[in-house]
Amino acid sequence: MLGDHAVTVSFGDDIDEDINRKVTTLFHCLKQQKFAGITDLIPAYATLTIVYDIVTIAKEQQDIEGYFNAIVNKALTGQEVPDTLSSHHEIPVCYDVVFAPDLLLVARKNRLSIADVIHIHAGKTYRVYMIGFLPGFAYMGSVDSMIATPRLEKPRQHVAAGSVGIAGSQTGIYPVASPGGWNIIGRTPVKMFNVNNSAPCYLNAGDTVQFVSISKTDFEELINKR
Repeated sequence: MLGDHAVTVSFGDDIDEDINRKVTTLFHCLKQQKFAGITDLIPAYATLTIVYDIVTIAKEQQDIEGYFNAIVNKALTGQEVPDTLSSHHEIPVCYDVVFAPDLLLVARKNRLSIADVIHIHAGKTYRVYMIGFLPGFAYMGSVDSMIATPRLEKPRQHVAAGSVGIAGSQTGIYPVASPGGWNIIGRTPVKMFNVNNSAPCYLNAGDTVQFVSISKTDFEELINKR
């Protein structure tokens, strides 16, 4: 229990696709069943935090912890996440040096050529494990061990919106300009967060992503079409 307004369901401590699938399964099941008193559901790598209105639930339940144990077990019993609840995205990325200040660093640390890093990064389908840090920031994994690179020792004060980075075994996209310590290897023209949309976040937990390498000219054309 997290105080008297939230409870966290934990499936472990690892960054693991099977564990994260359990998280998203529980997330969608609870969301669909619309249990009274639940006000928000926050999925992460291996946990789901359930935020609730204690006044609403206390009207019907005396044992709050027992109540949540029961609904979680009910939601997980024999449930699978329908394919229609997750989406696959092909996201264009320009790996040109003007957008990729750390591409050479990633290549050198891993004893690869720049072309190798691009090929490896764009050659895999990634799972969106969670949204966090910034609105719309999708933590994705896992990158091939050949290009996994630790965070920068000194974070930048400014990282441009759309910047694609690597931190350890994770890859992600900065949805807005912000400080950040990920190794920036490219940039996408896709807007990852738009407060004016009915669904502001372009990506959601459980989605899959394939990066597609594009030229600087293509990037500029797509930016102008937004």
